[in-house]
Amino acid sequence: MTQLSPRAEVEHLIPLAHPLNLAGTCAPLAHGRGDPTIRITTSAVWRAMRTPQGPATIRAAATSHGVVLTAWGEGAAAAIEMGPALIGLFDEPDRFIPRHAVLRDLVRRNPGLRLTRSGRPFEALVPAILEQKVTGMEARRSFRALIARYGEAAPGPGDLRLQPSAETLAELPYPAYHLLGVERRRADVIRASASLAPRLERAPSAAAAGRLLRSVPGIGPWTTAEVLRVAWGDPDAISLGDYHLPNLVAWALAGEARADDARMLELLEPYAGQRGRVQRLLEASSLRIPRFGPRMAPRSIAGI
Repeated sequence: MTQLSPRAEVEHLIPLAHPLNLAGTCAPLAHGRGDPTIRITTSAVWRAMRTPQGPATIRAAATSHGVVLTAWGEGAAAAIEMGPALIGLFDEPDRFIPRHAVLRDLVRRNPGLRLTRSGRPFEALVPAILEQKVTGMEARRSFRALIARYGEAAPGPGDLRLQPSAETLAELPYPAYHLLGVERRRADVIRASASLAPRLERAPSAAAAGRLLRSVPGIGPWTTAEVLRVAWGDPDAISLGDYHLPNLVAWALAGEARADDARMLELLEPYAGQRGRVQRLLEASSLRIPRFGPRMAPRSIAGI
């Protein structure tokens, strides 16, 4: 690791001993194509984050020699330390034993798809709360508006923005959230979660973080799993209560077009400990569920 410039730019090369799908591994960090905190291309990932040492932007670029990590900002050195986990190098995909043909095929076709571990649980929690019980379009619109109004420019040349700090979100009154298209219930969950952010960042394990998350009214199994899978790389974090996931799992593993959580868990029982990995593999696939009805329609809460 070497200091390159007075602008707190730090660079580090990570040689790779295995294939790495950089874009696919980091894709769960992005919330829609217009997410201003991250930019993903086929050869590089840029991400803005808040570290314990300060804000940072990190770039992971694939080269013929491995992955080059470059970071800018007060938290550059901390971001570089988080880099290997961010690009999935702490993941253990060999622990997964696919027992269904469709999963064996997905593993074969995605040898470099790994589980990211961002290490920034609060940054994973805010968009997960915004995605509760609304369409993806609504959630992404509110997330972008929140960052545009209350975030700040990230350091470095990436032209990214940082999510608002936990302190900022805790102090925002409800009307400010309403103008962003967020109703009182989700606004209250974000503010309550913001007050717990320091404890969440210090949680020693995914299990401890899960217990802390579930202690917040309004955070249930779905939100908890979304955070644990992204922030801790938990391979067993399965998103119970998801609108589409039970159908996707049932269609892939049993040829059943409709299912509930109970049926999904029954089908995933052989993959205990790796159910979140199954979810990620299926979500990254081109598998499509037969449709029998209209999609949930987006709303405009800000106009109410």
